[in-house]
Amino acid sequence: MPKPSDTLWDIAKAEVEKKENPDSNGDGMEFWEKSLFFMGNKNGGKTTIILRCLDRDETPKPTLALEYTFGRRAKGHNRPKDIAHFWELGGGTSLLDLIRIPITSDNIRTFAVILVLDLSKPNELWPTMDSLLQVTRSHVEKIITKLGKTNPKVATEIKQRMWNNVLKDHPDHELIDPFPIPLVIIGSKYDIFHEFDSEMRKIMCKTLRFVSHYYGASLVFTSKSEALLLKARVLINHLAFGFDRSKSISVDQNKPLFIPAGLDSLNQIGPPPASDSDIGKLHAHTPLDLWKKIFEKTFPPKSTVDLKDVSDPAQDPQYAEYEVDAMRAQKNQELEQYKRNASKSWKEMEFES
Repeated sequence: MPKPSDTLWDIAKAEVEKKENPDSNGDGMEFWEKSLFFMGNKNGGKTTIILRCLDRDETPKPTLALEYTFGRRAKGHNRPKDIAHFWELGGGTSLLDLIRIPITSDNIRTFAVILVLDLSKPNELWPTMDSLLQVTRSHVEKIITKLGKTNPKVATEIKQRMWNNVLKDHPDHELIDPFPIPLVIIGSKYDIFHEFDSEMRKIMCKTLRFVSHYYGASLVFTSKSEALLLKARVLINHLAFGFDRSKSISVDQNKPLFIPAGLDSLNQIGPPPASDSDIGKLHAHTPLDLWKKIFEKTFPPKSTVDLKDVSDPAQDPQYAEYEVDAMRAQKNQELEQYKRNASKSWKEMEFES
């Protein structure tokens, strides 16, 4: 807080230092401000998780495009409340262009991504994950590249932070490619997934463990169960409000996975779930590509066209309004009639050769 004796320049200098050092607590009374971006399968449970993290007893509603809310938490008595901004991308993979809106050069250092994957839809898992992460990573890296020209110190700091969760002496240090900003992967609807065939569960668990470890991400399985939602909340609250990070770990494929970033290893995960002869027949350029091909052999991906929602929200039945839709239908009919009349008149016209 400014002191009565502070000049205008003192206050301005403190504000600049606060922006340049967002993790600094200053006099111990500064508040923490972070941003989280939730994305993933449509109807995958993103809104439910957000409401639970914010202790809101509300019925989840379908997310239209990009939605925003926020939460406050106080770490102690007589301390200012920390703020966390929660962004949620609706529509699965159909609204990728909106990813660039919440993530900017101003908040990139305090941003984290929460990817929610519907475990009950394994055929959608890889294409959903791949599309969302690739577009997000591309956008973030463009921001970092621009910062490298305007503020090299900040760009270097972000690149160094990528490795915060991976110890320097970790055996996989040279074999992974951390996501440029903190990432948590949540496997939702575990209650349905738990009923899958054991071999299917094994393939999905090993693959998600590999992907999470490769990206330096945390991995947790959850469902509507209060106990499992609490585990997801622990990881999210660590990123949102700086609460203590859990050091517990669960890698048993017969139980919900819970693996904080940096606590897994390729040795513990094991080789891809395929025979040596099958692996030899696959032409993969990277380890990630190899796991993808093996995963998709068991779970052929749905085409991106199948995964996309109706591109025009006005045609989406969940937003139906009788009077508005009736008027729109009438106008559509008038438009089609106009097109037919215009087509006839054009055909009757004579053009000079």
